[in-house]
Amino acid sequence: MTPRELVAELAALSKAEKAEVVEKLAQELGDTWPGIEKTPGVLGGSACVVRTRVAVWMLENYRRLGWTEAKILANYSTLRAVDLVHAWAYVDANRSEIDEEIRQNEAA
Repeated sequence: MTPRELVAELAALSKAEKAEVVEKLAQELGDTWPGIEKTPGVLGGSACVVRTRVAVWMLENYRRLGWTEAKILANYSTLRAVDLVHAWAYVDANRSEIDEEIRQNEAA
């Protein structure tokens, strides 16, 4: 089946059926997040903003300390607003992972 044929098939599905397809695709993609990557050997394998060595847990920690998005972007010139959108989505979906990385860093 070609991508064009697949799009036509998807258009014919109900919203519930489309949600099932999205869930299945998400399971197959596993730990894939837009704008976020984990690279063994880079920051201990922590989730980072793509093209950077800026860990998501660091950004979340700054946010918890009261930093605004504007302040974060001003201090990390390589980041874009969309990078923060991706980071916050990752935090929301992986809260326990991020909490643990923040705890580990505070203990170090």
